[in-house]
Amino acid sequence: MEIYKEFNFEAAHLLPNVPPGHKCGRLHGHSFRVEVHVAGPLDSSLGWVMDYADIKTLVKPVIAQLDHYYLNDIPGLENPTSEIIARWLWLQIKVKLPQINKIIVKETCTSGCIYTGE
Repeated sequence: MEIYKEFNFEAAHLLPNVPPGHKCGRLHGHSFRVEVHVAGPLDSSLGWVMDYADIKTLVKPVIAQLDHYYLNDIPGLENPTSEIIARWLWLQIKVKLPQINKIIVKETCTSGCIYTGE
């Protein structure tokens, strides 16, 4: 069974590797939405896979490292595309939450990335 918890953060970035004149090469910001998905068996006694509060406790400090920051200044996010942000989040969260099986990063209402690990 799979469950998920949503998180939001605000951040600025630019994409240094896009062609000259590309709009994403200019400094801009997004209201990012992140879904952290966890998979596991349904606990027959508790009736859940995992307590959502436990996911929040483990993931919130990782999200706080991004919230209201310039992403390009964070090691590993020098080229902060949605794909690279998703992989960066995965690597930070997987250590604390090994049951993670998917991360979705949305940088706009209509655009985002789904990452399921390497």
